Amino acid sequence: MGEIATSDRLITLYFHSKSVRAKQTLAYAKAEGWPVQEIDMLKTPLTGTQIVELAGRLNLKVKDLVNQDHPVYNRLYQHADLSTDDWIKMIRRHPEIMKQPIALRGHRTILVETPTDIVKI
Repeated sequence: MGEIATSDRLITLYFHSKSVRAKQTLAYAKAEGWPVQEIDMLKTPLTGTQIVELAGRLNLKVKDLVNQDHPVYNRLYQHADLSTDDWIKMIRRHPEIMKQPIALRGHRTILVETPTDIVKI
């Protein structure tokens, strides 16, 4: 059993409050009347275990959770050869480089590419 609790009655949304896509996704979910638990990763840092669990739920490697087009990644880490622990530390230090929003509901987890993807959950 993982560290992240989920419910079939509630969408848990991991996001960055500065993200336009996240704001649109949240607004769309609320407009549909769905109960949403909001987790702003800039205000509530993820643990290493949560990062690994989210990657696993999405069938991704931890490094694949990193937006490698983000300016912070390009400035600090672009040419680095990193281990999984290093990727976790990077995300914890700079949560804004993590791909998001990530929506969970029950046993389903999706990486939201467009705000309307939330209906898939």
